[in-house]
Amino acid sequence: MRIYTVFISLFFIGAIQINAQHFVYGDPLPDAPELAARGEYSVGVGTYDLVHLNQIDILNSKDGNDPYYDRPLTIEIWYPSTLPKNNNTITYYDVMGTRGDSLRPILPFQFKGRAVRDAVPLKKEGGFPLVVVSHGYVGSRYLMTYLTENLASKGYIVAAIDHTDSTFRDANAFQSTLLNRALDIRFVIDQMEKLGNASSKDALKGTVDAGNTAIIGYSMGGFGVLNVAGAGYSDAFAAFTVGMTGGSKALAIHSASNPEYQKLTDSRIKAVVALAPWGMERGVWDAEGLKGLKTPTLFIAGSEDDISGYEKGIKAIYEGTINADRYLLTYKNARHNVAPNPPPLASLQTGVNINEYYRYADATWDQRRINNINQHFITAFIGVHLKQKEYQKFLNLSSDSNQKNWVGFKPRSSTGMELLHAIPIE
Repeated sequence: MRIYTVFISLFFIGAIQINAQHFVYGDPLPDAPELAARGEYSVGVGTYDLVHLNQIDILNSKDGNDPYYDRPLTIEIWYPSTLPKNNNTITYYDVMGTRGDSLRPILPFQFKGRAVRDAVPLKKEGGFPLVVVSHGYVGSRYLMTYLTENLASKGYIVAAIDHTDSTFRDANAFQSTLLNRALDIRFVIDQMEKLGNASSKDALKGTVDAGNTAIIGYSMGGFGVLNVAGAGYSDAFAAFTVGMTGGSKALAIHSASNPEYQKLTDSRIKAVVALAPWGMERGVWDAEGLKGLKTPTLFIAGSEDDISGYEKGIKAIYEGTINADRYLLTYKNARHNVAPNPPPLASLQTGVNINEYYRYADATWDQRRINNINQHFITAFIGVHLKQKEYQKFLNLSSDSNQKNWVGFKPRSSTGMELLHAIPIE
C-alpha cells in the first residue's frame, strides 16, 4: 500500500512539473474566469520599425528652444492568422532587463508565447478592430504578452509600442516620457490605419479597422491613454514641467486649456483601458481636465498601489471623469503591478536584485491569476464597445466580489475584488 501511495504521489508531482513546463504566460489556470480563454484564431506576430518625423527633442531643449529630430519607434503587432485553429507553436520574446549599473547589471530574459512569427494575416471584410497597447516606465512592448496574444486570438489587431527613452534598453530622462507618451499613441493609431488600408502594400492590408479602436495603457501608459482620450493635463502640471525641460513649454500641447489640444479628439477611439494610471497624486489632472474624458473607460487598480496611489490617485481619477461611462476594478491588497506578465525565470535566480522580481510580481496576488482576470474583464469591456458583444452581464455585477459570486467566475473563485460603475452626468 505504501509503495502504491508513493507511486501515485510521484505521478501527480510529475504531472504538475510537466504542466508547468508547458505553461505559457496567459494560459488559463483551473479557476480562470470564462472570458480568459483564448479565442478562435491562431495568432501571428511581427515587428515593425517606425519613424515619427520632425518631433521635439525635449531631452536637448535649452533656454526654451526646442530642437527637432526623427523619433524611432518599434512596435509589435499580433493578429489573427490563416494558420489552423488551435495552433500551439511556441515563440520566444527576448526582453532586456534594467539597463545596468553597479547595483543592477543588465539581465536579459525571455517570455514564452503562443504565436507564429510573420504568419500570413487573415483577411476579413471590414478588417478587425484595432487595439494599441502602451507599457509603463520602464517597460517594453512585451510587458503584457498574456493580453496581447489573447486579444489577437479573439479577432483584434493588437499593436504594442516600445516607447523610445522609456524601455528597459534605453530608459532616459523622464521628460521624454511625459511629452511623448500621448504623441506616440496617436502616431501608432495613424500608422496602423495606413498599414491596413486598401492602398497599403503591407501584409496587413485590409485587416485593420482603425475606425474601431481601443487604447490600453499601464502606469505611464495609463497616463498617456487618458490624455489621448480627452483628459487634458492641468495648467499647473504644464507649468511645473518647464523647469525640468530646459525651459521647454512643449507639454502645453497636452493641456486641457490649450485650444490645439481640444482639437485632438479622436472619434476612432471607442474604448479606453487604464491599468494603474500614474499622475493624479502629482497634479497631472484637475477637475476641469478630467471632465474632458468622455470615452467609455475601464480602470484597473490595486488598493495598495504605492506608485500611482489609490484613494487620491487612481480612484480619484475614476471619480473625476464624470462625463465618461466608466468602471473601476480593484484588486484588494494588490500594489502597482496589476498589468505585467508574471516574473521571468531569470528574476528568480539567486543573487538577482529583488527589484527585477518586483517589476512583475505582486506581494499578495498570484500574477497568473491577475492576468486571467484582466483577460476576462478587458475582453468583456472592449467586446461591448468594439464588437457590440452581449457581454454586459460580465460587467454589471455586485460591487463586492466576496458577497456574491460574480457571473463568469467559477464557484467560490471571485474573491478579493471590487467593481464600481458610474455613468456620465451629462
